[in-house]
Amino acid sequence: MWLKPEEVLLKNALKLWLMERSNDYFVLQRRRGYGEEGGGGLTGLLVGTLDSVLDSTAKVAPFRILHQTPDSQVYLSIACGANREEITKHWDWLEQNIMKTLSVFDSNEDITNFVQGKIRGLIAEEGKHSFAKEDDPEKFREALLKFEKCFGLPEQEKLVTYYSCSYWKGRVPCQGWLYLSTNFLSFYSFLLGSEIKLIISWDAVSKLEKTSNVILTESIHVCSQGENHYFSMFLHINQTYLLMEQLANYAIKRLFDKETFDNDPFLDDPLQITKRGLENRAHSEQFNAFFRLPKEETLKEVHECFLWLPFSHFNTHGKMCISENYICFASQDGNLCSVIIPLREVLAVDKTNESSKSVIISIKGKTAFRFIEVKDFEQLVAKLRLKCGAASTQYHDISTEVPISSDSTDPSDNIELKEKMKEQSWNILFAECGRGVSMFRTKKTRDLVVRGIPETLRGELWMLFSGAVNDMAANPGYYAEVVEQSLGTSNLATEEIERDLRRSLPEHPAFQSDTGISALRRVLTAYAYRNPKIGYCQAMNILTSVLLLYAKEEEAFWLLVAVCERMLPDYFNRRIIGALVDQAVFEELIRDHLPQLTEYMTDMTFFSSVSLSWFLTLFISVLPIESAVNVVDCFFYDGIKAILQLGLAILDYNLDKLLVCKDDAEAVTALNRFFDNVTNKDSPLPSSVQQGSNVSDEKSSHVRVDITDLIRESNEKYGGIRYEDIHSMRCRNRLYVIQTLEETTKQNVLRVVSQDVKLSLPELDELYVIFKKELFFSYYWCLSCPVLKHHDPSLPYLEQYQIDCQQFRALYHLLSPWAHSANRDSLALWTFRLLDENSDCLINFKEFSSAIDIMYNGSFTEKLKLLFKLHIPPAYTEVKSKDPSKGDELSEEELLYFSRLHVSKPANEKEAESVKNSPEKGKGKVDIQAYLSQWQDELFKKEENIKDLPRMNQSQFIQFSKTLYNLFHGDPEEESLYQAIAVVTSLLLRMEEVGRKLHSPTSSARGFSGAICASGESSEGKIESHLEKDPSSLREEPQWSFAFEQILASLLNEPALVRFFEKPIDVKAKLENAKTSQLSSRTKM
Repeated sequence: MWLKPEEVLLKNALKLWLMERSNDYFVLQRRRGYGEEGGGGLTGLLVGTLDSVLDSTAKVAPFRILHQTPDSQVYLSIACGANREEITKHWDWLEQNIMKTLSVFDSNEDITNFVQGKIRGLIAEEGKHSFAKEDDPEKFREALLKFEKCFGLPEQEKLVTYYSCSYWKGRVPCQGWLYLSTNFLSFYSFLLGSEIKLIISWDAVSKLEKTSNVILTESIHVCSQGENHYFSMFLHINQTYLLMEQLANYAIKRLFDKETFDNDPFLDDPLQITKRGLENRAHSEQFNAFFRLPKEETLKEVHECFLWLPFSHFNTHGKMCISENYICFASQDGNLCSVIIPLREVLAVDKTNESSKSVIISIKGKTAFRFIEVKDFEQLVAKLRLKCGAASTQYHDISTEVPISSDSTDPSDNIELKEKMKEQSWNILFAECGRGVSMFRTKKTRDLVVRGIPETLRGELWMLFSGAVNDMAANPGYYAEVVEQSLGTSNLATEEIERDLRRSLPEHPAFQSDTGISALRRVLTAYAYRNPKIGYCQAMNILTSVLLLYAKEEEAFWLLVAVCERMLPDYFNRRIIGALVDQAVFEELIRDHLPQLTEYMTDMTFFSSVSLSWFLTLFISVLPIESAVNVVDCFFYDGIKAILQLGLAILDYNLDKLLVCKDDAEAVTALNRFFDNVTNKDSPLPSSVQQGSNVSDEKSSHVRVDITDLIRESNEKYGGIRYEDIHSMRCRNRLYVIQTLEETTKQNVLRVVSQDVKLSLPELDELYVIFKKELFFSYYWCLSCPVLKHHDPSLPYLEQYQIDCQQFRALYHLLSPWAHSANRDSLALWTFRLLDENSDCLINFKEFSSAIDIMYNGSFTEKLKLLFKLHIPPAYTEVKSKDPSKGDELSEEELLYFSRLHVSKPANEKEAESVKNSPEKGKGKVDIQAYLSQWQDELFKKEENIKDLPRMNQSQFIQFSKTLYNLFHGDPEEESLYQAIAVVTSLLLRMEEVGRKLHSPTSSARGFSGAICASGESSEGKIESHLEKDPSSLREEPQWSFAFEQILASLLNEPALVRFFEKPIDVKAKLENAKTSQLSSRTKM
């Protein structure tokens, strides 16, 4: 690697460096201790420790080139290398391109200037694409060199950043360097001969958290595959943790959440991921979540400033955040004031005198916002004016304001009076803080939301607080289009929707007529059409029916979009990962805020099972409708925080009852009784609609709880929970939830597979890890397809992970005891074709392990039967490499071509067959009958009879003989094995000759057997060469063939052959070796 020329002092350096080559202008040196036997003694040991701790990687590369001029004591370091090959390449380049030119210069100063200029030019050219985005390109290049040297990962592995830190080995801290790359967390330390090298793939991380204890003040805890790792002594621990969190979640999305990955352009190219890019992305995600903005928005600028609050008559300090289409402000003091200004609403942007550095933004509705003490305010005004010019043409103006009813009739009822008073309170707030999307949101706003939003304003305010108003404004006419396109579609989602339509609030008059049912149908079908990844989930009908009570049909659709895609991400899909994540967050909060409950109920799964419906339906399914809508009010204002707070308040309220419950059933009954007694005394809904009124029994011994009081209490007790903490807990628990689901998948697969193989459960476990890791490795560095292709968590456990022929070959090379064979690529191909029974060019773990099990634990007959089947159709196909210099090795293209050869059916026929074979496929319906019959077939599948195997023809038998020769090569009994196979082949051909006496007196079989007999004692290649020299002798006569029984009987007569195939294999050692060499073998490839 070329280095920016820097002066080095040679006086003391000679103790650390040894001269390798030199000339008048350059010196090539080697680091002491590198490449020497025994590591160069004590000096080499100390040098190694020094190298590990030193900051600059250039100083610790084992080779370097210095530039010197005659009669000068000044030396400049200009290149360094991780190995001799790399540094020699640089040295040769200098000799060929620089040396001849230097003799032309008169002065030493000119020579040095020329060399420096040339080297800087090379660095600039080299770093034009790779390091331009880094903060310090020179230091980053040095770190990259050390990263590549220490870990030997493929060059496509993108280093994102690196940190100096300590890794705790027991109670001993080891100082070293932590490297964060796109796929791995790596650590390297070398202290006094003790080397620590750690590589953890992000997709294996199940826990990532900041911790502190007596010994470690603050550290980062990483748990991977049951092992705990602690890193401390970071300079900026929060920044480091944020990046680690981002990279772990990136890997999770890439490998386990294909749809999210596909829809996110930032994730497409792993090589474009940088430290700065990840930090910006994290800030954008938090910005969008806090202000409820569309996912597409990215945070562009943040300015510290003051905002004038006209209703309070003072300036509040906070941050102005600017994205492509919005200007937002959030105060930093306890005032909790925030503002969202869509650029589509902006009419003018002005600046005032320079002393106050003010920016005034005027919007529709005669409202103006004044931001004071804005840094670079003149540039900001110019930028905003440009943005607003573009924004005003982009959106259609829509009004979400609902006119307040001017009905002045005296309310005859106390409840109606309260409702009017609520409306009046909101009107006063609108007069003070504005109305519509750009209103000031203050503590007073939250207090009014907690009291319950009036019926007449609910739809409008839900649209504002959820951010759905912005989605609707950005997509005019979208809903009508989607409704039109989705009309008449028939699939699994539409069938489930039809089934659930009349179960959605059946007691409410709005859904007892076709008008309400039709609106509900249109909204749900339109959403299923918009987002087929989610389609339809059962809880969605309950939620949507409540939305339709208070919002227009199009507004209800956009509210549903906001809930499903932004506010409750990943809730409404097959695995409900989002809901499981929030349940884990809820458990964490219970442990923190209600310790006495967790001490009593040690099994936290109770809280998960009981709270699932709370999260999925926002309490609508457990609370009476008149109370549930107040919860939805808070949810749209505060997000998931409101649901978590209310959940804690409910458990706290019922704490005494829960602490005396003997089992889960009793606890569930106590909570259900509590929910039945939650009322809303201020609800204006008719008594026929109210659900709480149906259970109002005057003599009831249970105390009634008002929902407003319950929500207020949840805010007072648990309002201190911050959005940032919830976001961090969600990220942390997402890793745990996904790894738990993956572990469940693995256990189910092993349970099914273990019944059919002789491998033990621990061996199967190891094999599964290797199988899955190979699939992941295939996509780590595959730029054309970075997302995991053959993974579908919606399929049955066995089908969730499948490998193609290329991945199978890599595993075959690692695991097969026959992988030393010269034609191992052909054997891997034929094995894959044999296992791929449904011809989809993919095999699952069950099929893979069945072949490996026979190779490891099969009897002589089973192994021979496998080899026999590999040399007859459908497995066998004639293989010839296009490049003769490669021998039997096949390129990736050739391998894929040969693996697909047998798939020659017409497309429609193949599709029909795949539908027939897989109950999952077809019209989106799961055919249970097909599953049952498939399961029954497998259950009653008879042991394959050797008499049923087809006969092997002459060309296949020749290849079979060649394979046996290749397998025996290098064996201690090699010669006797060759002799045995020659005898067997000769015997088989004579047997065949007897059967052909009627055909001809001089048969081809006789010629073949005669050749073997004449050779006397056979050695490697004699049969092979005879067949290759005179293949015509086999084709002149009628084709001869062998049955498996004949081959088996002949081979059983040779003890050497039986010993070879029955030789025990150390499976544990084989798997352990495969595990350790899996990554390095990928690097070589």
